[in-house]
Amino acid sequence: MAERTRALSDVLDELEGAVHDEDIAVQEIIERLGDRSFASLMLVFSLISTSPASAIPGITAFVAVVVFILTVQMIVGRKSVWLPGFITRRRISSRMLCKGISWLRKPLRFIERFIGKRLAFLVHRPWLFLPLACILVLTLVMPFMEVIPTSGSVASAAIALFAAGLLTRDGALVLVSLIPLSAVPFLIWQVGFGI
Repeated sequence: MAERTRALSDVLDELEGAVHDEDIAVQEIIERLGDRSFASLMLVFSLISTSPASAIPGITAFVAVVVFILTVQMIVGRKSVWLPGFITRRRISSRMLCKGISWLRKPLRFIERFIGKRLAFLVHRPWLFLPLACILVLTLVMPFMEVIPTSGSVASAAIALFAAGLLTRDGALVLVSLIPLSAVPFLIWQVGFGI
């Protein structure tokens, strides 16, 4: 149980260990976390968009594209991660990344205190299709969220919650993530477009 609940912090440790130059390529992040770790990669990229880095123009849209591609591959059952070259070649500032990692450690440690192996069947097919479908819809809306302050961070936090549940095999967390995953697109539409 202890190893499972430490999984979230372990992802940050792995990511921090990959930092060695002024910037780091997305491909290096994939290699560090493993090309089969869809949940880890989804967690990392969604967390980047919830950190102070989300203030950088284009970050929310970039994360949305990455998460969309990862989600499609998870739905079709692909065994290893594939991302197009224009994404894998993109470089992220190491200083910005380390700052984001440091900022994220405290909330992740808080979440880890409540993680357990509950409702494990929900982290397997066919139960995963519903949250994955919600994430697909959310990623299609996220690029437009850049015009609404903090909305992209809220959407990314919902995705991170799902990824955390999947990574730790906590079906209860996956179930809880359905609430913001299904509600956020509707709320953003209401607030942003007044419909």
